[in-house]
Amino acid sequence: MGLFDFLSDKGEQKPVEPAAKPAAGGTDFFGNNTANNPVATGNTYTVVSGDSLSKIAKNHYGDAAKWHQIYEANKSLIGNNPDHIEVGQVLTLPSL
Repeated sequence: MGLFDFLSDKGEQKPVEPAAKPAAGGTDFFGNNTANNPVATGNTYTVVSGDSLSKIAKNHYGDAAKWHQIYEANKSLIGNNPDHIEVGQVLTLPSL
């Protein structure tokens, strides 16, 4: 049997079933319950060169002063300095 023989075999093949979608809520990577977590239900944003939390807040919320909400939602990822975000970081943008 060759590498591509399975493609031409017309035996009893069944279509692949789509994966079941996880139930609303559930748990995150660390096992935390995300059902009632407003951060978990927000959008995400990947940081690009030249970004700051205030620029992201201005673009997504229309108000640069709302950068505090983004920082609080991502404090564990960003650390103690809200001015130090890195290109490629995926931030959670909480629903306001």
